[in-house]
Amino acid sequence: MNNQTVNLLATHMDEAYQTLRQRLNGLSDAEFLWEPVPGCWSLLPDVSGRWVVDYITPDPEPPPFTTIGWRIVHVATCKVMYYEYAFCPAKLTWDTLDYPHTAESAVALLEEDHSRFKLVINKLNDMDLESFRLTNWGETWPTWRIFWTMIFHDLVHGGEIACLGDLYRELNA
Repeated sequence: MNNQTVNLLATHMDEAYQTLRQRLNGLSDAEFLWEPVPGCWSLLPDVSGRWVVDYITPDPEPPPFTTIGWRIVHVATCKVMYYEYAFCPAKLTWDTLDYPHTAESAVALLEEDHSRFKLVINKLNDMDLESFRLTNWGETWPTWRIFWTMIFHDLVHGGEIACLGDLYRELNA
């Protein structure tokens, strides 16, 4: 069977991820938690000591500035949730999710999540991409859209993280 679309998505997923991932090499905890402006969203322990991300719903307009760590954890945990609901039992919630709070643990989670998506896409064929999968907010999407969203997410937030990293290095040179 010809799997051109699966192959194309898999290639773009890897390229988008590698673009993001290469900017995280050598990331320190200081850079990870650096607050470029006062009041930006970050990671913090809650009253029980469990680490969480700053977040409110509905999303504020305009969105607040965030730390590099917040953005990396956002990308990684969104991958966790998309994977959980599209390809697993759909039991995790944002409130039960473990949030990494160091550069090393966040990058490790990102790596793990990308590997999971790679394993799944490598088992699919083009016809599988049209089957519908659950999202964590209850909608169903075609499988191709789940993968396309992960590609887009890595590219958008990877660019943001790269810019923040450049600014951090410039200001701390």
